[in-house]
Amino acid sequence: MQQPIIAVILSLGLLCATAAKTESIILRSDTPDHHVVVPGDTLWGIASRFLIDPWRWPEIWGLNREQVKNPHKIYPGDIVILEKSLHGIRLRLAEDKSSIKTIKLSPKIRTEQSVTAAIPSIPAATIEPFLSQPLIIEKDGLDKAPYILGSSEGRVALSTGNTVYVSGLPEDKGTAWQIFRPGKALTDPDQKGQILGYEATYLGNAKANVFADVSTVIITRAKEEILRSDRLVPSPDLIFNNYAPHAPEIPIHGRIISVYGGVTEIGRGAIVTLNKGKLDGLEMGHVLAIYRKSQAKSLKGEMVQLPDERTGLVFIFRVFDKISYALVVQSTHSIRVLDAVKTP
Repeated sequence: MQQPIIAVILSLGLLCATAAKTESIILRSDTPDHHVVVPGDTLWGIASRFLIDPWRWPEIWGLNREQVKNPHKIYPGDIVILEKSLHGIRLRLAEDKSSIKTIKLSPKIRTEQSVTAAIPSIPAATIEPFLSQPLIIEKDGLDKAPYILGSSEGRVALSTGNTVYVSGLPEDKGTAWQIFRPGKALTDPDQKGQILGYEATYLGNAKANVFADVSTVIITRAKEEILRSDRLVPSPDLIFNNYAPHAPEIPIHGRIISVYGGVTEIGRGAIVTLNKGKLDGLEMGHVLAIYRKSQAKSLKGEMVQLPDERTGLVFIFRVFDKISYALVVQSTHSIRVLDAVKTP
């Protein structure tokens, strides 16, 4: 599969960005002329080796909108080359790895690569728990879901390995289930506290063994203590699309309204909730800049709004109608709930 992949890359190279488009892209001072892809690499990480703004990586591959959504695959062992010309800069895969004199590669046969072998856009392990869990629900959205009656041992707090009994478990939804508890309301600070949705708290996974009026279920994973009356929903298929990072085509002005784990100081690797979603034009793969809003007291004792200060970047990986989940991929200062997010 190497040759078809390279053919795609070379054809895309003919569409490389013009100087007018790439002149604002700034290379790092220590930018290498090539990078050998290794297991554990991500598209974001590779771009960070070359660019000050790694989210602009797709621009110098000359990708169009649809190709950005489903970028060509890059695998461990590939060599990414930086090219500079009068027309600007671009990244491409090496067609002939032997031409890279400084790289020593062991002889090997490259056979057909599976989709899962390609490196991801961002660290998949960080966001995987959030990709298959329906975290945003409507008010009373779990009221009709099957619920835990208890266990034969009369345990109050249930955990991994415990057998529990569940009321209302349908047989046609399969044996794999997730356990949730209704959580806090998420409000929009810019719309007078309008409720955007309710965040259900994920508690763990369960497997149904016997279906009946009262079904028998085993808890296969407990992230938190599971209690009587907690609700079950079918485990969905993984919904992750490995979108390459790109900026929204329209101006986005939103805020961070929540952070997973309830901490007040937010840094790189944190999962945050934004008050903008699909209805506002956000999609998976979008990158937004984070800005801190600060105030200072004037000599007259009045609070004065200071200019917004850019403090980081977030990568959107799951989108609901009015809410999105994002991974903080860059932070230069501490980030707080209610900080602004904007199109970079």
